[in-house]
Parts: sequence; C-alpha cells; structure tokens
Amino acid sequence: MPDDVLDRARYRRILRFAAWNLMVTWWYEILLPLIGLSRVAERTRTKRMQRFARRFRVLAVELGGLMIKLGQFMSSRLDVLPPEITKELEDLQDEVPPVPFSAIRALAEEELGVPLERVFEHVEEAPLASASLGQAHRARLMERDATDAGFADVVIKVQRPGIGAIVAVDLAALRKVGGWLSRVRLVNTRVDMPALVEEFGEVSLEEIDYLHEGQSAETFAENFAEDPRIRVPDVVWERTSRRVLTLEDVTAIKITDHAALRAAGVDPAEVAPVFAEVMFDQLFLHSFFHADPHPGNLFIAPKADAGDGPDWRLTFVDFGMMGHVPPNLRGSLRALIIAAASRDGKGMVAAMSEAGVLLPNADTVELERVMSHVFERFGGMGFAELRELDPKQFRDFALEFSDVILTLPFQLPEDFLLVMRAVSLTSGVCSALHPQYNLWDSVEPYAQTLLRAEGTNFAGDFAREGMEMLALAWRLPKRIDGVLTRAEDGNLPLTAPKLESAVTRLEQTARRGVSALVFAGLLVGGAVVRPEEPGLSTALMIASAVPLLHAVLSGRSRR
Repeated sequence: MPDDVLDRARYRRILRFAAWNLMVTWWYEILLPLIGLSRVAERTRTKRMQRFARRFRVLAVELGGLMIKLGQFMSSRLDVLPPEITKELEDLQDEVPPVPFSAIRALAEEELGVPLERVFEHVEEAPLASASLGQAHRARLMERDATDAGFADVVIKVQRPGIGAIVAVDLAALRKVGGWLSRVRLVNTRVDMPALVEEFGEVSLEEIDYLHEGQSAETFAENFAEDPRIRVPDVVWERTSRRVLTLEDVTAIKITDHAALRAAGVDPAEVAPVFAEVMFDQLFLHSFFHADPHPGNLFIAPKADAGDGPDWRLTFVDFGMMGHVPPNLRGSLRALIIAAASRDGKGMVAAMSEAGVLLPNADTVELERVMSHVFERFGGMGFAELRELDPKQFRDFALEFSDVILTLPFQLPEDFLLVMRAVSLTSGVCSALHPQYNLWDSVEPYAQTLLRAEGTNFAGDFAREGMEMLALAWRLPKRIDGVLTRAEDGNLPLTAPKLESAVTRLEQTARRGVSALVFAGLLVGGAVVRPEEPGLSTALMIASAVPLLHAVLSGRSRR
C-alpha cells in the first residue's frame, strides 16, 4: 500500500478516536448535567475513563509515534489518576513492538556510511529497548575507539525507519484536534491550543534529531559535573549522526524496580527526595531540565566506593526532550515554590499572575481567599494523605467556594508545557518510589535554599525596583492629567464588573433553563409517541435540537 494512503488512514484514525471521545465527554459532562442528570455522569465517570485508557492504549501500541508520548504522560500521573487507569498505560513506558534488526542495520549503515562490523566488535540484535521514536541496541566499540572514549560498552540508538513521516502525520492530526478544542470557550480562554501544539511539534522534531540530543546530553552533564549523585552517559561523536546516536552504556537498575533496588541495598523511599531535589535543581538553578523523566529513562547505579552523597547514583538517559526555563518565567517559578512552601495564598496568586497562569481580568482577591483556605485545609498533606481523606471534605470545600472554583481564571502559557510535564512525571515517579512520600518535605527545605539565594541578589533587585519607581513617578503626572481630562469631558466610564457579571449570568441561566426544559419536553414527547406516530416522533426529536443548541451556546456572544 502506498505511503500516502497509509498516512491518510493514520490521520483519519486519530481524528476519529479524538472526535468520538470528545462527543462522549460532551454528552456526559455537559449535556446530562444540563438536563438534571449529573448523577449519571458522576456514576459512570470512572468506568468511562478506564474504557478510554484501554482504547487509547490499543491505538498507541498499533500506531506508535507521538501517540506513545501521550500515553507515557498519562501513565505517569500516579498522583492524580486512579491506578486502574495508569495500570492500563504503564506498559507504554518502555516497550512498543520492535523494528526488525535488518531494518535497523540498514538505516544505521546508511547513516554511518560503513558496515556495522567495521566500527563495532559486535551489536546485539535483540533490542535493549524499543521506544516510540527509536530503538536501542547494546554494542561494543572497536579497540581503537574504546581507547579514545575510555569505555568499550555502548548503546546504539537508531531512529525507527520512516518516523519523520509518522511524526508529521501525527502533528497534522493534533493540529486539527487543537483547532477543534480552540473553538470551545472553556479551552480557548485558558490555553492557546494551536500554539501549544506547535510548541509540542517543535519539541518532537528536536527529539528525532540525534545530533541535538547529543548536545543536550553534554550540556546536562556539564551542569551536574560536580554533583556526585548524578551520572550521565558520554557521547561517542565519531559514531553519531542525525539518526544514529552512540552513547556510553550506563544502564543499571530501573528506578521503580523495588525488588532489585532492595537487593542492591538501596531503599526506594530514600531515592524519592533525592530525585525530587535533582529535578528542582534543573528547573530553578540551571533552567535546563529533562522533560521526559519517566521510569524508562531513569536508573539507579550502586557506587563501588562510598564517596560523597548517597551510596548510589541517579542515572539519566534519553535527552531528546529537554526544556528551557526562559528568564521571564524563572523568577515566577521561584516565587511560586517559595509561596507554596510558606503556605502564602496571596504570594501564590501573585506568582501565578506574574507567570501568566492567570487571565488578565482575574479576580485575585477572591482567588487569594480560596488559596488561603486550600493551605489551611490541605496544605502540607502528601498524596497518600489526600487519598485517605473523606471525599465529603473536598465536596464541602467545592460547595463553599463554588462561585470562584467554577470560574477559575486560569490559562496555560506556552512555556509551561514542558515544565508541567516534568513536574507531573516527577511527582508520579516519587509516588511510585514511596507511596507515602510527601512532596512538601522536599519543597520546604528547597524553598529555604532559594530564599537564601534570593537574599544575595537583594541589591540588584532593590536597584531594579528603584528604577521602576522612578519611571512610574515620571509618567504619573501625565496619567493623572489624562484621567482628569476624560472626567471633564464626561468620557470616564465607571463600572461595577462583579454586579454586571452577576446580572448577566442570572439572565443567561434563566434563558438556558427554559431552553433545557423545552428540549427535555420535546425529547421525551418524541420518545412517548414513537410507537404510534413514528413521523411525529422523529419530528419532535429533531426539533429538540434547537432549544438544546440554545441552552448550550446561549450567552457566548456576551462573554
């Protein structure tokens, strides 16, 4: 079958899967609550999520490519997703169907320009790992290369044949789905989906450029060169190209293999805080971080000698997906973690505003009140403690602050995509290492370290604040004059946004309630008369779509 036919079939299959699940979500989460059947949605939610996870797993394994990446993200959300769902997707972490070695050999020899036997003593045909974008095989360098490199055992990472075209098709499908979601108000007011997909596409294209990955591995190694807790594989540049990457073999015990860790004398509970601190260092100190720290990319290697730090080293591999924290976001992230550690609701909201997580028109006063109550009730609790809480506590909290919660003014800035992924995967791995692990135990001391570091920059911060004050003072007379002029001309608008918003919402709710009643009446009427008058029944059911659309879409133009 021609490649373009296969590409079209792949594209259509992804879109069909997305469209069906969006329709199911719309039916249960929007339509049923609208007509008073929210209990049905709540009662079936877990089974629906499990069914979605199973179907997505089948789709991802069969298609590979970027679908595997999405599955990996979901399977690592041990902190927020129930184990029934993550269990369905956990096999996507390491293994996907391997490519025959003959195809891998052909691509590697084409890239390196010589037969593999001339540059490697041997190459294992059975893959060490088969991932969504590439496949890894153990090998041994020739003596002359081993002498230059300082090691002989290596891992050859080879791109899956045709993966460039697959990624292009997947991105085209994701752009289409992103366009659909951008038309949903609940989504488009919080995230620029097309821009988010483009950012994801840029990262994905970098991930299939192994020269870029090799450079990222070296940068990461330089950042942690003096850290005895971390090990990073060296790159064999003479045997590396855009589609073939040769690295030192540093594979050891998988980070979530509890039995093997304990057999080696390593307590998994001791690994969790070290791993969290290392990830914090990447985000807050180096501003260059591993954005794909799932268990398949992390190993624990016991040390031969005690030395400094723990008697084991945390080993990172696969540097294809790396993130940078831009300067404008770095200070906001620091302020965010300091506010979280000090249970400062006002500081948390200020940091979120600075990071661009809050919409410009956000009611920060109300949000500060909610965040303060969150810290009072749930602050300091680990994921295990939160899971043990009576769900009624969460429901009571939601009811108490429903007006604010239902209109949470959040959005997702583009720069947050990889940061959120890294934090999400970190929390998932920590929970897998130690179910009772409390992230606060790592956040609080780390925030103290950041505060001490911030203190050393006090003079510079004070100077910047002084310049901003001078600039404000310089502009202030002109701004006051402009306001007085508008007042004299009668052009100064005075509004009560909260009152206007409340009245508008009340009007819209009334209209939508009437439309929902009409829709329900027509729908039920059509069902009742169906046996006797099939024509009239069909007409009533079709007519019910008009008030339904009004109930769902009413008021959008006013928002």
